[in-house]
Amino acid sequence: MSSTVYDFSATSIEGQPVEMSTYRDKVLLIVNTASQCGYTPQYKGLQELQDKYASKGFAVLGFPCNQFGQQEPGSASDIQSFCETRYGVSFPLFQKVDVKGTNAHPLFDYLQKALDVDAIQWNFAKYLVDGNGNVVKRYESGTQPQDIAKDIEALVK
Repeated sequence: MSSTVYDFSATSIEGQPVEMSTYRDKVLLIVNTASQCGYTPQYKGLQELQDKYASKGFAVLGFPCNQFGQQEPGSASDIQSFCETRYGVSFPLFQKVDVKGTNAHPLFDYLQKALDVDAIQWNFAKYLVDGNGNVVKRYESGTQPQDIAKDIEALVK
């Protein structure tokens, strides 16, 4: 099993490979997202966290997922355009991934196993990762981004 989040890579929404080690020393909030979900308005709160803590070494990473209710049916460009125009999202977005099951992206498989938690049940599950790449906590879909601020503040510089 990999030792930290930094041992993984993903593909950006623009189609470029991204090593998670790019985010070394940053506190991360890794989120499986969807554009047509009841929790979609959380994009606004996620962007607010990004704006508030980016200067302190924090980043939100959004991973669109179509596994739950087919709530992310669009193409990468559709997703990116929706997030930017509707919610002003400027944090990094990645290509659509599965977050559970046999085709789960290895990063999400690792996140789940690192905390020994059940598989993600819906869109907008959030994983908090410390500046050393260690998974600290998972928040379920209903947890509002602003409710995570205290935990972020405890980890940022």
